[in-house]
Amino acid sequence: MSLTHILIFAALILPVTVALPVRWRQWALFVGSVLTIYWLQPALTIRRLDFLFPTATLALVIVCWLATRAPAQPVTRADGLAALVIAALVLALSFGRYLVPAYRLTPSAPPPPSQVAVWLLLATGALWAVARWRGNWPRLTLALGILALFAVLKTEALGTAASRLLRSWQGQTTQLARAEELSWLGFSYVAFRLLHTLRDRQTGQLPALTLREYVTYAIFFPAFTAGPIDRAERFLGDLRALPPLDAARFVHGGMRLAVGIGKKFVIADSLALLALNAANAQQAQSAAGLWVLLYAYAFQLYFDFSGYTDIAIGLGQWCGIRLPENFSQPYLKRNITVFWQSWHITLSQWVRSYVFLPLSRTLLTRPRKPSPTVLALIGQLATMLAIGLWHGVTWGFVVWGLWHGLGLFAHKVYSDRTRPYYLRLRQHPRLGRAVEVVGVVLTFHFVVLGWVWFALPDLAISWDVFVRLWRW
Repeated sequence: MSLTHILIFAALILPVTVALPVRWRQWALFVGSVLTIYWLQPALTIRRLDFLFPTATLALVIVCWLATRAPAQPVTRADGLAALVIAALVLALSFGRYLVPAYRLTPSAPPPPSQVAVWLLLATGALWAVARWRGNWPRLTLALGILALFAVLKTEALGTAASRLLRSWQGQTTQLARAEELSWLGFSYVAFRLLHTLRDRQTGQLPALTLREYVTYAIFFPAFTAGPIDRAERFLGDLRALPPLDAARFVHGGMRLAVGIGKKFVIADSLALLALNAANAQQAQSAAGLWVLLYAYAFQLYFDFSGYTDIAIGLGQWCGIRLPENFSQPYLKRNITVFWQSWHITLSQWVRSYVFLPLSRTLLTRPRKPSPTVLALIGQLATMLAIGLWHGVTWGFVVWGLWHGLGLFAHKVYSDRTRPYYLRLRQHPRLGRAVEVVGVVLTFHFVVLGWVWFALPDLAISWDVFVRLWRW
């Protein structure tokens, strides 16, 4: 989201929240979220792709809603009305083709309305077939399909191949195909929300959601691009209540919004000028210069990401939705375990719930159970590799994931063996504070060194920078 997007959101939310009753505010959030995914999608060089990606998001969300309905939950007239509103909005946006670019909501000219109408009819037939397909197989198929899309979008070779196919389909030259052309805005966060609902329906934990509620949850516009990753049951409670905007919520939401804008557009964007990247790393003449670049990158990343989170939470509060916190002073934590309980909290909790715990339960049900140490090692490595690959399927993110997985495992072994010592430290407050300060410094630099593998485009550059950091 740009600053212009944020200010327009703020200007539109306030009158809607103040003037409309709860039912109409729910519809406003639903319609606003649908329109937003088209408005925020960046322009792409492959023709019509920047219209197709948001449309595919809506189709995928509707299919997942059909697959996650409770066994006795029918498709009601209200659900049909919500689907009709979505179809009408998509068709109406296609008429932007005949407007000058300044008046279009989409980044480029949409496909012809007649073509969009045919797509909608075909999609209706496909959704009707899905609605009659019940059981676990649809959910498993959808989960695998989402993961396959994720792999294509996050893997350069697969993305380039897909770009080549799409260019060929559109009659464009395939020589310019690049993975970067498949910039599907918001897919990473939407995918995690959809996988959460698919899994929770299988375990019976997902509450019954109407289509309007499910779509609003999956693509809620303040959190669409950068999270946080909310849970459906928590989000649903707020959405059905939507308390009126009182003075306290207006002030608190406004302060979070202002803090987030300052973090992102003042601090983070300023630090980006000297943050670590391939070009700056080549120009650095000394280890001290590289450390400055690395520190700048660490804080630029934090202020950028936490700034967007503050903006989302502030806008959500004005809407009546209490989005979860995503950061809690992570660079001031005394060990790597507490750091990961404070950095991108909702992602860490999601991976713990849907990767670490199921994997641990599976290993414990084996005839030959692994030892607690081996179980911890496998679980930590798998969890952090999942988080690394979520950012992109590259060797840099693999190394970054292994770096943190091994760090978490090493801290667990260390803390298990030194627990009596730390219990005795409670009798010596000054020494305990000194040990905590040392822990904060060591943890911060462990995380900062890990950003070397995260920030740079390939392992050769990352290794070169990592070695040069120690050449004093």
